[in-house]
Amino acid sequence: MPLNRRDFLNRSAATGAGIALTGAAGVLATAAPAQAKSHKPEEPERYSFSVLGTTDLHGNVFNWDYFTDAEFDDKPHNDVGLAKISTLVKQQRAAKGRRNVLLIDAGDTIQGTQLSYYYARVDPITAKHGPKHPMAQAMNAMDYDAAALGNHEFNYGIPLLRKFEDQCKFPLLGANALDARTGQPAFAPYSLHRMRVQGAPDVTVAVLGLTNPGIAIWDKGNVQGKMTFPGLEEQAAKYVPRLRAMGADVVIVSAHSGTSGTSSWGDQLPYVENAAALVAEQVPGIDAILVGHAHNEIPEYVVANKQTGQGVVLSEPAKWGQRLTVFDFEMERVNGAWEVVTVGASVLNSNTVEEDPEIVGLLRDEHAKVVEYVNQVIGDSAVAMSATESPYKDTPIIDFINHVQAETVKAALAGTEYAALPVLSQAACFSRTAAIPAGRVTLRDVAGLYVFENTLEARILTGAQIKAYLEFSANYFVQTPAGAPVDVSKLTNAGNTPDYNYDVVSGVSYEIDIARPAGSRVTKVTFQGAPIDESARFVFAVNNYRANGGGNFPGVATAPQVWANSEEIRNTIITYVEETGTIDPARFGDGDWKLTRDGVPVF
Repeated sequence: MPLNRRDFLNRSAATGAGIALTGAAGVLATAAPAQAKSHKPEEPERYSFSVLGTTDLHGNVFNWDYFTDAEFDDKPHNDVGLAKISTLVKQQRAAKGRRNVLLIDAGDTIQGTQLSYYYARVDPITAKHGPKHPMAQAMNAMDYDAAALGNHEFNYGIPLLRKFEDQCKFPLLGANALDARTGQPAFAPYSLHRMRVQGAPDVTVAVLGLTNPGIAIWDKGNVQGKMTFPGLEEQAAKYVPRLRAMGADVVIVSAHSGTSGTSSWGDQLPYVENAAALVAEQVPGIDAILVGHAHNEIPEYVVANKQTGQGVVLSEPAKWGQRLTVFDFEMERVNGAWEVVTVGASVLNSNTVEEDPEIVGLLRDEHAKVVEYVNQVIGDSAVAMSATESPYKDTPIIDFINHVQAETVKAALAGTEYAALPVLSQAACFSRTAAIPAGRVTLRDVAGLYVFENTLEARILTGAQIKAYLEFSANYFVQTPAGAPVDVSKLTNAGNTPDYNYDVVSGVSYEIDIARPAGSRVTKVTFQGAPIDESARFVFAVNNYRANGGGNFPGVATAPQVWANSEEIRNTIITYVEETGTIDPARFGDGDWKLTRDGVPVF
């Protein structure tokens, strides 16, 4: 049901969650070409328009999984990609009139698939006479009006992001992405859009763009000393009144920030990662928020502003182009000015339509290049390996990642003062569908083990810190009493902990007693067959996301760094297979850990 502002203000304000603010400074856009003015004696008193929104597209243009080399599919049979979204957008524009529809995005656009990786690293858009990014091509063809910056926009460095920005025909917005030297916005904070109303004054819609302050941690190597990222609430409070004073009749925030009010990196920064609800509650003058970052699906969620009692409508479409948010606005002329009467939000499912032939044809060649790239054979595997059971069992496929990381760090530290220290390594199950076949292994098989663009570091941790790290990781499991049935579908992800925040550590052996409460589960931690010495020093091979505080694991973010690499871990693994020619678990499958209950193995 659309939110009626007048009815809402007459009710007691309800508490809620989630809005974030976004925008682009100095950008003035027009939703459609100017229409001839009507010569009716009376101006229209009502006007309706829609704002369509996507988020967390993560490089998905086609309904295709480059890691399986097949059409994308999951248990709910979702579809993905901008080609599908484009069909839904065209349907909305045809039904409502092109001049009455805006299209915006809430960030995380250029990282996530092998398609986006190829044009960042293999055939980079930053090269002289380089190609145009597929996401820029698709979004330009779809006539996007604005897009907020996501945290993953910074994964490949600021120069590539700037090149992508140059290739887009719409503004990239980030009111809280500031130049570290001047403190001024490094990107446009907001954009203004004039909705042409036949026979009446335009309706001015402001889109404020906000990104995630966690960028300062997660992409520290790319942004430190160059950009800062203050909180969403403070920047929204700065820009929303300014936009209203500039004549905005409607203010929409496109925020790459979830609604939970929590942060994955604890208190390392004084800003909330998932602050959309806080923005809605604390900053008056916002009509709607397009939410991103959390990879949730929220068709419609109303949050009451604590100062005015006004309801703010927020919506988050599912990731990768699985859904399209539709905000419907009803305006009314009151005392010569436009006012929002009702706001409603809903989501459309991309699996209900076919891919847009225009987008498919536009990027057919780019798609074919990437398919050929990922299907090249790079080695052989002695046995088949699968990640299906990796979240709750010690599996060779995760041991393989740790083996490559540990060997890489050992080689890097050879001849240094740290060469004699034992090397431990951490890895997580990024995809339960990852698999290595027996026999010939392709690049896509190996790349599927590591779907993020993380790089490798080496830090120094003590035995005591290793034990604390393992204990924190064990929070991932749901407490299950001894003797109770074990349902593996309900055993993991306690407290909504994602799979990528459960780390397996190789080089030590340990047990996790899931019958015990969180905080007291890890037992029998040994190194080379003896109880680990809590004062001993170890080199810890760790990805940059974790080393910079991602997941809020204890100890590692403040631990001394003794080595770091700019090469993605994914490419390090691919190079290892190319150079050795064979993946053989006999070299690395060592059974470091297991789940127990009262000392009895669960499996």
